[in-house]
Amino acid sequence: MLIKPATSDDAAIITEIMQVAFREYNNPPASALIETTEEVRSALENGEQSLICYDQDIPVAMVRLKFTNKELYFYRLSVLPTYQRKGIAKLLLKELESYAGNYVVTQLVCKVRMTAPKNILLYQSVGYEIFDQVIVRKANGVEIPVVHMKKQIQLVKITG
Repeated sequence: MLIKPATSDDAAIITEIMQVAFREYNNPPASALIETTEEVRSALENGEQSLICYDQDIPVAMVRLKFTNKELYFYRLSVLPTYQRKGIAKLLLKELESYAGNYVVTQLVCKVRMTAPKNILLYQSVGYEIFDQVIVRKANGVEIPVVHMKKQIQLVKITG
């Protein structure tokens, strides 16, 4: 597996992986399912970043991210269904930690639907903790219970 930073030229790849992976979250539907390639491209052109995981030359997973102060907020972590349960999500999470360290960030943060306990367990298995619980209210009135999760990372000081 190879993980590479994405550019705005990768917006269609990111959108496709995201929408295929998020199809299981249709009750209520995830907003990822209606996000367009143009919206993703625009986000990437305006400061958002993304990492794509490749199996050979095939894009199989991705994660989107933003930096704020000493925090890396990531979202829409997506693995194609045929590649799930093979450690790829954990590989992406580990890469996020390295990526964050390059930007002198000490905390990774994400949000997870409470109706997706397997995702909560995944993050907990690699050291994330729940620090908040909220109800997200969508424009159509749908309410989605969400937990906020975080992981502190240690910056390694390199001495010469």
